Amino acid sequence: MPLRFFNTYSRQLEDFEPRDTGRKIAIYTCGPTVYSRAHIGNFRAYIFEDLLQRHLELRGYKVRRVMNITDVDDKTIRGAREAGIPLTESTAQFKEAFFEDIETLRIKRADEFPAATDQRYIDKMIEMIATLISRGLAYQAEDKSVYFRINKFPNYGKLAHFDLTQLQSTGRVKHDEYDKEHIGDFALWKAWDEEDGDVGWESPWGRGRPGWHIECSAMATALLGDQIDIHCGGIDNIFPHHEAEIAQTEGVTGKKFVRYWLHCAHLLVDGQKMSKSLGNFYTLPNLLEKGYTGREIRYALMRVHYRAPLNFTWEGMNEARESLARIDEWLTRLRETAAKRTGKEKNKTQPGQQFEQALDDDLNISAALGFLFESIRETNRAMDENELDAATATEWLNWWERVNSVLALEPVQESVSVIISTSGVEGKAAVGSGRVIIEEAIPPDVARLAEARAQARLAKDWRKSDELRDELSARGWEARDTKDGQKVTRRAGG
Repeated sequence: MPLRFFNTYSRQLEDFEPRDTGRKIAIYTCGPTVYSRAHIGNFRAYIFEDLLQRHLELRGYKVRRVMNITDVDDKTIRGAREAGIPLTESTAQFKEAFFEDIETLRIKRADEFPAATDQRYIDKMIEMIATLISRGLAYQAEDKSVYFRINKFPNYGKLAHFDLTQLQSTGRVKHDEYDKEHIGDFALWKAWDEEDGDVGWESPWGRGRPGWHIECSAMATALLGDQIDIHCGGIDNIFPHHEAEIAQTEGVTGKKFVRYWLHCAHLLVDGQKMSKSLGNFYTLPNLLEKGYTGREIRYALMRVHYRAPLNFTWEGMNEARESLARIDEWLTRLRETAAKRTGKEKNKTQPGQQFEQALDDDLNISAALGFLFESIRETNRAMDENELDAATATEWLNWWERVNSVLALEPVQESVSVIISTSGVEGKAAVGSGRVIIEEAIPPDVARLAEARAQARLAKDWRKSDELRDELSARGWEARDTKDGQKVTRRAGG
């Protein structure tokens, strides 16, 4: 089966044919708008994009990916104003948090993370706007802002599959985000006003700032060229953001901007839209505080096909934990079997191509994981019956290396036990009642709780010790006191 994707533009599954016959691929993915910490819905999309890149690389393509950072728009300016701090200070904290979170979730870093406020991209935006004006595709209105003329671009609405003749134009839209009920000429350059404060740049049309849509057009073309292979984002980006990107970019270059548009469906929480007002709004730290690990969260956000809505539940998180435990146990058994060189061949199973082939079919992760767990069942049965030889176990481990290069789910290999004292991390030889023996890598907050409990025991504060044990238990970890110190392990099913 050829590699194929569902193209939002055509609404069809299409065979993937990159522009470069040398198997080089240019991908642009819409990154975070840094007015707040990214939430798990954002990371559902970023993990889908990571899966896409990893599978393409497994299939031999060389991927160059750009992910933008939107650090100036209506939301970021409003957030900085409400916080009473400069825009750069407001966005810096959320940029830092974003990079921490993608590290936790094992998301590969893009080749470039351009920021919209970088002067070279501001210059590129101004250059593109000037070209659009010269071609009659944009104009400066009486409010001093510059707008794109949507009725001068015949293909406007094709990505979102809107028929402009059936929609009532509202004239002009200055806000960055709007829906088809408010369709109209959109802002390319926004004239400065008092709410912008000290945010602004000089331009041929006066002091102002770019509209959200032109930012991505400028950054994408500056780093990847006039035409790119794949553009990704959430379905909420289709209109108006990506629709505007097409109009602006093709209006400047006269070339088809993107060959394949891939969009990820929404994440729901217990069947509802995620909302702070509903109390179901979660960031990555919220989940880590409950004792879940980055790879458990990654699995939970990745296991459903990207075009299907993902319903996030705590039951789903525990299922992710159980699934990873099955993989871990399987790998342990395979490694033990591979180490037993008996000289007898008892092979009854062989790795197949179904995992890769499932992902070839529009990243069908559900089918790919189904094949993985079917393989685990078969090989476990063979090992139970002593019918899997060392050579075949090694073949399965080699196959897993390929699978894990895409899934990125294997636990980080660290020493079996790490011993932490009240004064910090020590070597394994250190023992005593003030020590904490940690059986596997754990979240920093759990390690802090375990260390605090060790301190409480040294101070003979048994009530505090019991409270901290209960807190560890609530997060899915068990603390046991041994002659060598306090031992902390993940509670089965926790």
